[in-house]
Amino acid sequence: MEYSDIQPLLNIYHRNLASTNLKFKRYLYKQINWDARLLGIKGARGVGKTTLLLQRIKENFTNIDDVFYVSLDNLWFQNHRAEDLVEFLYTHGVHYIFFDEVHKYPNWTLFIKNLYDSYPDLNIVYTGSAMLAIDNSKVDLSRRQSLYSLKGLSFREYLEYEGIATLHPLSLEELLKEHVRYAMNAISGIKVLKYFEKYLDAGYYPYYKTSGKDYPARIGEVTQLVIDSDIAAIEESITYATKQKIKKLLMVIAENIPLEPNIRQLSASLESTRDQTLKMLYWLEKAALLNLLTDKAKDYKHLVGPKKIYLENTNLMKALGCRISKGTQRETFFANQVGAVTSLSMPKQGDFLANNKYLFEVGGAQKTFDQIANLPDSYLAIDNVEVGNGNRIPLWLFGCLY
Repeated sequence: MEYSDIQPLLNIYHRNLASTNLKFKRYLYKQINWDARLLGIKGARGVGKTTLLLQRIKENFTNIDDVFYVSLDNLWFQNHRAEDLVEFLYTHGVHYIFFDEVHKYPNWTLFIKNLYDSYPDLNIVYTGSAMLAIDNSKVDLSRRQSLYSLKGLSFREYLEYEGIATLHPLSLEELLKEHVRYAMNAISGIKVLKYFEKYLDAGYYPYYKTSGKDYPARIGEVTQLVIDSDIAAIEESITYATKQKIKKLLMVIAENIPLEPNIRQLSASLESTRDQTLKMLYWLEKAALLNLLTDKAKDYKHLVGPKKIYLENTNLMKALGCRISKGTQRETFFANQVGAVTSLSMPKQGDFLANNKYLFEVGGAQKTFDQIANLPDSYLAIDNVEVGNGNRIPLWLFGCLY
């Protein structure tokens, strides 16, 4: 192999790096232990994984040719082996390699393990689908690597990305105790509710900025790709017929959210078995398209029927043509943002139980405690208010958790 062989990859790497902006960085950037010899970043399509890698390279390497970035879904790999590329780069002084779309490479876990074992001073960073299940793969990478998950933009990040306000993230416990003071500081100088409405429609995936009016259509296209390509790449046994059933299942849910599913009826409509329907539901959740609410801790080895199903985020609601009710939009936002930082389950009373401790009811400004009266650690997440009081917390504040 010669430099002329990898010139197409070098051109793409240099071009992408040149266009990378360092002004705004996702929340995960500072949390990652970049010194780890092997680290992975998984997340849904379009949440900014590629930008994260390129920002790291641009900010931390004086000589960009000491490091190499490549996407493993590039057509170049149709007649070249990634193993040969790594050997060439390593013998020419490259000790940091950033792989994008790793799940597109055949037997990728074995490929990464062999690199880790064969090149003791090679630093490897990779990104992949939100569906990556490292612990359950045939090759054990869990002992060798640090693995991170990147979510879509929080409302807090959206405000910073738009240049509107720079707020610090809160833990859930901090939010419950300090929400009044935090909200008072946040709203000085900005009309937070106006921007919150915009975020709910278009603000979760960073590409909303470049997509403009085509943003809903772009989400639809990405959703198709996730099912046709990402889910199929991870779950290799999926047939064309199964892909079609997954799409039908997603649209049935989108038309009926929030869905309290009857798994038997769902299975019959899909001409599928109960077990297969549950698998498809959990695939869609792992692919960051659905949010499944159960009444007990989730176990992906022993699938239980969800009690309620939401789309993963509010931007998906518009893109998939849902009949959007304000109540459903509020609950979808809460489940998305709070579920990103702690466990959520469906309680006997109220809408959500967070961290198996905090009980929440979500609603509009007139919402009362009637449904969760006298229950310990109970709170209202209230829409259309800037500042709350006591256990009444503005809904938008739950978008400041990361």
